[in-house]
Parts: sequence; C-alpha cells; structure tokens
Amino acid sequence: MLSACDAGNPANLGSSVDVSGSLPPLAFTMRRASDGHEVTAADYRGKLVLLYFGYTSCPDVCPMTLSNLTTMLGRLGARSDQIRVLLVTIDPNRDNLGVLKQYTSSFALQVDALRGTADQLAALAKRYRVAYSVKPTPGSGGYEVTHSTGVYLFDKGGNVRRLFAGLESPAPAGLDAMVQDLRILLGTPPAPGWLSRFMHSS
Repeated sequence: MLSACDAGNPANLGSSVDVSGSLPPLAFTMRRASDGHEVTAADYRGKLVLLYFGYTSCPDVCPMTLSNLTTMLGRLGARSDQIRVLLVTIDPNRDNLGVLKQYTSSFALQVDALRGTADQLAALAKRYRVAYSVKPTPGSGGYEVTHSTGVYLFDKGGNVRRLFAGLESPAPAGLDAMVQDLRILLGTPPAPGWLSRFMHSS
C-alpha cells in the first residue's frame, strides 16, 4: 500500500486484516516530540499501539488517516486512554521535534509523534515491511514522497494483531470494524447492535 501523498482512495474502502504472528513484536528507540524524551516500545507496554508512518508536509493522506484515527478514538470514550497512536516521521530532515509537536496538536491527545535518526527509521521500517522514499525534486525546491499507508495495531504486550487499510479515505467503509477490533483488544463489550449489523451485512 503505497501513496504519493495526494488525494485519498476514491473507492472509500477500508479493511482490517489479521496479521497476528506475521511480524516481530514492537521494538524501537526514538525521540518523542511532545517532551523530547528518548522512548522505546517498553514505554508503551500496557497500551494498544497504532503504528503509522507519515510526515507533516503530507497534503492529504496523512492528515486524513490521523483524522480517521481520531474519530475512532472518540468512539471509544474514556477507554481510548489505553491507546496510543505513534506517528513515525519518514521525513526527519524537515520534521524536527517542534514541527511534529505542533502538527499532532491538531489530532487526538493520544497521538505521539516520533522522530528517529535515518538509521533508526530505516530499521523500524524494514522491521515492519514499510516502504518509503523522500527525494528532492530537481529545480523545484520541493520533495517527491511516497510511503506505505497502512496502520499496524499492536496489543498491550507489543504483539502485532491487525493491519488497518484505507484510513486515508474520507469516512472509510470499514471504520466500524476497526473500532470493534480495538474494543475487543481493550476487553470492552461490543457496541450495542454491532452483532446484528454484522450479520445483516454478511
């Protein structure tokens, strides 16, 4: 799932795929934009983690994805405090900690922006099979950027469980199923009427 960071998927799709056991546990060392502290995956044990790779200059895909994640967290109410969204910048040369902190202030409080060295970023992306590219555009002063758009969901023990796709689209059709996945891992009862809606749609 690669994006050139332009308009979202017009098909308005969204899906949640079970990827349990297909990737290693969450592991990283990076700087957190909100406080400048060096953090590791251990700092997020005991919480669900949604891992997303993006950057602040992204015109459409990244803000839409984070907006949809913010909507999902809002549907969970107070239980959303047990979730963290980790935005890992793929453009650390332009995204310093101050820029990242200001950018994430537009989304849910549970969104933490992380910035690593080029080597740390490359290692984390390789660990979770995430593709990205940031190349200066000759003569324009701009950049050509592509990156994977999926969001990985890790359980409270740091184990990968789901891959959310399509969140770069406005109101993706699979949003309810993704919220339900979060409810299950939080140990929260399904939303009223969810089962009947699921059976009706299947």
